Amino acid sequence: MRSTTGRTATATRYLLAGIRIALGWVFLWAFLDKLFGLGRSTLAANAWLDGGSPTAGFLGKAATGPFAGFYHSIAGNLVVDVLFMTALLGVGAALLLGIGMRIAAASGALLTVLMWTVVLPPATNPFMDDHLIYAAVLILLALLGAGNTWGLGRRWTATPLVRRNTWLT
Repeated sequence: MRSTTGRTATATRYLLAGIRIALGWVFLWAFLDKLFGLGRSTLAANAWLDGGSPTAGFLGKAATGPFAGFYHSIAGNLVVDVLFMTALLGVGAALLLGIGMRIAAASGALLTVLMWTVVLPPATNPFMDDHLIYAAVLILLALLGAGNTWGLGRRWTATPLVRRNTWLT
């Protein structure tokens, strides 16, 4: 692997920060749309704040393949809704702020791989789709310290709490 220095290293850091922020917005937007029913993926009548379920549509209607029965059975469950929305908010906020990148990457990768299993097999490819790409990118962002550029990653890792609990980095 080629070592990056100078301008290339700087450009790489900024590109990774931009990808981190963009992906953070993807997660946060999904949370906001499902919470308020902003009309993109979630109609206002189906907003979580108005009694709708953020998992009922995707898990209840879109699930196909070998896990469809399982996902249909948990669709609309309050605990599943809370876990799903917490994951969207937590991963989105962590990525936007550049903090807790290991937890954000692991949680986001788990969430996206689980979402991939909902739609098996993917519509346009025997196995690959954007959910797996998101999972790989999340892990890459954490490994490369993408929270340190245009983010609070350095400050976050310098806090006494994170220094005592390095799994929070």
